[in-house]
Amino acid sequence: MTTEPHAPPDPLNALRARSLEPGDAEALAALFDVSRTPCHCRWYDFHGDKNEWLDRCYNRPEENREELLRAVSTQSIDGVVALQGAEVVGWMRLSWSTELTKHYEQRIYRGLPCFEGDRSRVMAIGCFLVAPALRLQGVPRLLLQAGIARAEALGATQLEAFPHRATGLPREALFTGRFELLQELGFEVVSDFQPYPVLRYALHH
Repeated sequence: MTTEPHAPPDPLNALRARSLEPGDAEALAALFDVSRTPCHCRWYDFHGDKNEWLDRCYNRPEENREELLRAVSTQSIDGVVALQGAEVVGWMRLSWSTELTKHYEQRIYRGLPCFEGDRSRVMAIGCFLVAPALRLQGVPRLLLQAGIARAEALGATQLEAFPHRATGLPREALFTGRFELLQELGFEVVSDFQPYPVLRYALHH
């Protein structure tokens, strides 16, 4: 009598996503380390120019790491994490649009009609990061679903996303989210300027 071999476990079965907590600081920093991503999610908060930012990322990445640790520990950064056991294997940053002046003042977004009106309860997706070993396994979907729930729990009425939409992009260029996934989960195009459209999700209260 023979038995069928057991199928290998599905990695997603061991994954869960939840809101970022102060105790996640070291585990989140470790995700940036293993991903060789020296920004440590500090670009939005950095006040120098482009050259100063590049200099810090390449020559003093530990400063970004320390800032991230402080931000998480003091709850001055928000988002959701994907966990496999105690290890953080995915990250999606969430911010109020009013806190991301640096982002919205970029030339490609500055003055767009879709940003007119009351913005006080609009949140935005800053970035995604997934551990190399778990890429192409659905982690961004898990993060996005948890992020929508988090934004709604915080009282946001809308959640905005800024994917880079072009053919042949390297995976690293998709750090603001994949256009097709965002649309699949209910985001709608509110500005179709290519290759940098703006998508928005209406939250229910």
